[in-house]
Amino acid sequence: MSKTSDEIEAELRALQIGLVKYQTWAIEAGQKVVVIFEGRDAAGKDGSIRRVVEHLAPRNTRVVALPKPTDRDQSQWYYQRYVEHLSAAGEIVFFNRSWYNRGGVEPVMGFCTPEQHEAFLQDTPTFEHLLVRSGIRLVKLWLDISKDEQAERLDARRKDPVKALKVSPLDAVAQERWDRYSLTRNEMLVRTHSEHASWTCIRADKKKKARPAIMRHLLVTLAPKAIAKVAGTPDRDIVFSFEPAAVTDGRLAP
Repeated sequence: MSKTSDEIEAELRALQIGLVKYQTWAIEAGQKVVVIFEGRDAAGKDGSIRRVVEHLAPRNTRVVALPKPTDRDQSQWYYQRYVEHLSAAGEIVFFNRSWYNRGGVEPVMGFCTPEQHEAFLQDTPTFEHLLVRSGIRLVKLWLDISKDEQAERLDARRKDPVKALKVSPLDAVAQERWDRYSLTRNEMLVRTHSEHASWTCIRADKKKKARPAIMRHLLVTLAPKAIAKVAGTPDRDIVFSFEPAAVTDGRLAP
């Protein structure tokens, strides 16, 4: 039986209260948290992040969505411009796209060389291991949607005046290069999924199911049990830990 709008909002509020309680604890405990939101164009990253951070403390919460790299950025060590945005004690940083641009968008669009892409796939597990060893709690989320759902969302984005700022030149080729994006996604997930920095996949075709699922996962992953218990059990039809079989068994959109 489907939940009513009131039931969905009540569920989201309970989870948001849980996140506030978690952040209160995390600030006192000095936790350093980095949450990466990745996914195809129009997968719902922006809206999901907005709901997660809606009631969190602005001074201890940052959302990082970096613009196109400058010439200076491109001359630096690839990870350098992301490192300066990492969390300090008591902070939660949400990356709306991250260093994983080089794992997906850049190779598909020709913004990096094959050699740079390969170096990224080799170096990232080591880079993330260093982050985790430094005390950062790293959560990596891949929001996955179907080709048809992406087409509908991109079309709605183009037609809605209030979403004009979300329209990107990349939108125009997202559908055209769907298969290439799938191949690079698969390679990225397989080669950068590790014991210390694992990927969690979110089936995001239904936003009203995906957003509470993300909040539950964050609470279960990061919060002490006394706080995390409000989250209940994550819906495994929506949220699952990545494993290589997922690229061929239908769990990820082909």
